[in-house]
Amino acid sequence: MEMTSITEEWQSKAMDFEVISQATNFFSDSNKIGEGGFGNVYKGRLLNGLEVAVKRIISMTPGGIENFDNEVRLIGLVQHINIIRLIGFFSDENERILVYEHLENLGLNSCIFDTTRSSSLNWQKRFNIAIGIARGLSYLHQDSRFKIIHLDLKPSNILLGVDMIPKISDFGMAKTLARDQTEAIATGGGGTFGYMPPEYLRNNIFSVKYDVFSFGVMLLEILSGKRNSRFPALNDGETLLSYIWRNWSEGKGLEIVDPAITSSSEFRPDQVLRCIQIGLLCVQQLAQDRPTMWLVVLMLESETVDIDMPKSPGDTSSSSREHLDDESYSVCQRTMSTMNGR
Repeated sequence: MEMTSITEEWQSKAMDFEVISQATNFFSDSNKIGEGGFGNVYKGRLLNGLEVAVKRIISMTPGGIENFDNEVRLIGLVQHINIIRLIGFFSDENERILVYEHLENLGLNSCIFDTTRSSSLNWQKRFNIAIGIARGLSYLHQDSRFKIIHLDLKPSNILLGVDMIPKISDFGMAKTLARDQTEAIATGGGGTFGYMPPEYLRNNIFSVKYDVFSFGVMLLEILSGKRNSRFPALNDGETLLSYIWRNWSEGKGLEIVDPAITSSSEFRPDQVLRCIQIGLLCVQQLAQDRPTMWLVVLMLESETVDIDMPKSPGDTSSSSREHLDDESYSVCQRTMSTMNGR
C-alpha cells in the first residue's frame, strides 16, 4: 500500500478534542482508571454510546511524543482480536490523546500476581489467554502489513476483555523490520528488565525473537503465578527461569505451578508440562534456538506436534546490566523502579 493511502487511513482516525473531553467528563479524576510514565488513562463514553479508554499524554518530551507517534502509526492500522483497537486520536502542539476500546477487566498482571484474583483464573482460562497472546504476536510478526516487534511485552501490557480474551496493548516502544530483515540495532533504551533477552541486554539487538523471549517469560509467569523481575530478591538471586528450568530438568515441573491452577477441576498436568516446555524453548539463551511465534501457536494448539528439548534459559538477572550502555541502563533502572512501586 502506498504511503499516501496509509496517511489517509491514519487521518481518518483523527478526532475533535471537545468530543474526547466531553466523553471523559472533561478528564475528571472520577473517570481516571490508570496512569503511567507518559500519561493518564480515563474511562469515557462517546456520543454513540461506545465506551472507550482515553490516554492523555502528559509527557511532551521527545520520548513521550515518539511513543504517541508509534501507537498511531502502528496500532492504528492493525486489526486482530488479540490486539487492542485504536478508535481514534487527537494531536496538536500542546496535546496528544489516544482513544482505545475499553476493556472491562484488568490487566493480566492484576490477575496472575494477586493471590485473591488468581484463584479466578483456572487452568483453562490461563491456557486460552496464552494462546490468544501467541496468536496476536504471530500476526504482528508475520501477517500485519509491517513486521512489528512489540519490545515491551509483559503482563501489565496484556489487557483482558470479554470472556477474558487477551489483547496486546502499549506499542509505544514497538519497532518495525522490513520483510527481508531479520534483526536490527535499537537506538536508546527500552523494554523492561526480566523480559528482555540476552542479545538485547548485551548489544541492543532486536528481532522477532525478542518478543518470543518475552512471551516465554510471561507464559512461565502465567503457569507459576510468580513475577520474574521480583523472583531473585526472594530466592537468593535465582531467577524464575532458572528455577523452573532446574525443576523441569529434574522431573519436578509440576512443583513450580501456581496452586490456584492445581486446585482447579480443569487442571491437566500433561498440558501444563507441555506448556512449561514451550515456555523454556522460548527463553533459550540464543535467539536462533527459540521458535517463531507461528510455531509456538502450533505447539500450543496441537498436542500431536513434537516439541524440541530446550537448552538452558537466557540470563535476565541484574548481572547482565554490565553490558548495557549508560542510556539503556538508566532507562531500565527507571522502568524497574516504576515496576517495583506498583
